[in-house]
Amino acid sequence: MFDRRLVQHFDWGLLGLTLFLEGIGLVALYSAVTAGDQTAQEILFVRQIIWFGAGFAVMVITFLFNYKLLERFAFPIYAGSLLLLAAVLLMGTIGGGAQRWIKLGPLFIQPSEAAKISIIIVLARYYARYANPNGYSLRDLVKPALLIAVPFMLIVRQPDLGTGLLLLLIAGSMTIFVKIKRSSLVTIILFCMVAFPLVWSFLKEYQKQRILTFLNPDRDPLGAGYHIIQSKIAIGSGMFTGKGYLKGTQNALSFLPEQHTDFIFSVLAEEWGFLGAVFVLFAFFMLIVWGLRVAYRSRDPFGSILAVGVTAMLFWQIVINIGMVMGLMPVVGVPLPLISYGGSSVVTVLVCIGLLMNVSMRRFMIE
Repeated sequence: MFDRRLVQHFDWGLLGLTLFLEGIGLVALYSAVTAGDQTAQEILFVRQIIWFGAGFAVMVITFLFNYKLLERFAFPIYAGSLLLLAAVLLMGTIGGGAQRWIKLGPLFIQPSEAAKISIIIVLARYYARYANPNGYSLRDLVKPALLIAVPFMLIVRQPDLGTGLLLLLIAGSMTIFVKIKRSSLVTIILFCMVAFPLVWSFLKEYQKQRILTFLNPDRDPLGAGYHIIQSKIAIGSGMFTGKGYLKGTQNALSFLPEQHTDFIFSVLAEEWGFLGAVFVLFAFFMLIVWGLRVAYRSRDPFGSILAVGVTAMLFWQIVINIGMVMGLMPVVGVPLPLISYGGSSVVTVLVCIGLLMNVSMRRFMIE
């Protein structure tokens, strides 16, 4: 029997904020793919509308069932995501020097996006069932580390270092939230510092170039530094109020690379200026605060940790993308949630927001 309290507790505010950001994304994307001589890319705008529709349908399905089922099926979901990641390495489609997609008829899906959700669910289950009020020791963290290590290595093999590092940031945020012993945290940080030279030796040449370019963009202005330099020019030329919608010259004259995906915030900042960029950042800030509010109001450990994991994913994607286009971080190919073009990314983010709605609307079952 349907419980009417689910409707009473439905998170209309989160839905409204999501639709608002989707609207901003479509407006910015239309400019990115139609300004100047880019008519061949107009189809991307139509495809994004279709992806938003599909993602919205999946989001509705995600909040219709009780999220507690995810705790029960956490490991089958995790195993399914590992199989998809393994399938990418065996039969994935190669594009841009990376093997990250699986072709299903006319569609291309990116399993590393689904891996983010599976990691959040399986870690939420572990930390909820094996809570340690005194903080987790290194020994306690061996199993979570193994759960993260397998998908991380599969994703880095594609190669997709940006998504791999995003997994580590999500897992680290969730671990700090559930409390880790100070001595364990210091040991992990020292280990990362010592291991960095070894990790550097395993990076591919283009990945090293991106990091070196981040430290000094002018070392190769027409090569590895081109993306960052053009992006900073676009953002700076928008000044306080912007050049006006569809009037961004960096975008229209094709100086800005990947303007509809990773660098769409640069298009937005050039046309809408500082005021528009701050307005969008404030909307993202509200989304993060809303996610933390859902986690705080949940009285169920699994639901609370799940909400923190989802919020951490959104937070880090926003921080990395904005930092990347402003030259504050290396270019790692992380899309801006609900703004950048990309079917797998859109569906993944909307599934995550559906999870937040699910936890929020069922909080009365625990209170």
